[in-house]
Amino acid sequence: MVKSGEEEKIKNILTDPKLSAIKAMLEKDHAIDCIFLLHMNRGKWKEAKEFMRENGLTLSDGTFRARMIEITDLGLAESKRIDPLKRYYVPTELGEKIAKLLLEFFDKINP
Repeated sequence: MVKSGEEEKIKNILTDPKLSAIKAMLEKDHAIDCIFLLHMNRGKWKEAKEFMRENGLTLSDGTFRARMIEITDLGLAESKRIDPLKRYYVPTELGEKIAKLLLEFFDKINP
């Protein structure tokens, strides 16, 4: 059952341009993986790929780049140049906040 005020909060999340954009990005393939990679300072493709492989997970280069561009466009990360072709990504304050909230969420649903 929806508590008093929750329906308004849900409407706001679904209709506010910034919040709905973050929600839409989180629904995409590997979005949460990429937020966690940023949180662990693995915003460079080589480091991200190495971490995923070490843990038996997959993440394609194209997916990594697409999610990082979206995350950057939403203000959750900043893109830094390594050279004219390569970039690495670092989380912003908002990106860190979202990573910590996601960690807290998963802690709460895993007793």
